[in-house]
Amino acid sequence: MSQSPALRIAALYRYPVKGLSPEALETAELDTSGYFPGDRLYAIENGPSGFNETVPRHLPKVAYLMLMRNEALARLRTRFDDATHRLTVEENGALAVEADLSTAEGRDALAGFMKEFLPHELRGAPRVLTAPPGYRFTDSRTGYVSLINRASVAATEDLVGAPVDPLRFRGNLYLDGLEPWAELGMVGRVLEAEGGVRLKITSRTVRCAATNVDPRTGQRDLSIPKALMDGLGHADCGVYAEVLAGGPLRAGDGLRVIG
Repeated sequence: MSQSPALRIAALYRYPVKGLSPEALETAELDTSGYFPGDRLYAIENGPSGFNETVPRHLPKVAYLMLMRNEALARLRTRFDDATHRLTVEENGALAVEADLSTAEGRDALAGFMKEFLPHELRGAPRVLTAPPGYRFTDSRTGYVSLINRASVAATEDLVGAPVDPLRFRGNLYLDGLEPWAELGMVGRVLEAEGGVRLKITSRTVRCAATNVDPRTGQRDLSIPKALMDGLGHADCGVYAEVLAGGPLRAGDGLRVIG
């Protein structure tokens, strides 16, 4: 067992609706073998996808509205209330829609807004989907928790020659204390948090064109996957992990590496 006292959680984020804005968290309670809490609970179907909420099957992200192809989504600011299931969407600082996503009426209201907001990017009628128990609308079939090494993001700035907001990578845990790209060599290792959470790193995360979109402005202004491929020979940044042991996580918590 080795210890990395400098390794810590710099920030925690969730994305209640796939493709919409992130929410910063101070704490999160993870369940063993579960997904990151409150993350990718809903997705907005871009025309009929065949998704069956009774027998869910992982579909490619192009089945849904998402930043890789629908960068205008980044211009929206959203807040989700766990207790009421109410999603608030603002456009240019003004309330655009408020909807209870636990009801058909609320989901229809959000879908109706998207029909007006993205009239030329829809392959059919949008529909808001709810993740059934044991399923989430993650890009990866096993993307239970995503981790981003902020030193790797800083190194990406050198590759693209411009500032890079870490939120372009839409991770759940943002980490400080690793060398750039060190996370890519940690597949199979375990991170243990102060509260007892254990995360086993399972795979590297291949980045897509969603990272080219500025999460503040919605502008497609960089070519991050290409810069990674040209500079490093791969397009990976960050890793996925599974939850071996649940418990509390807090921003600022230290982590140690096991194995």
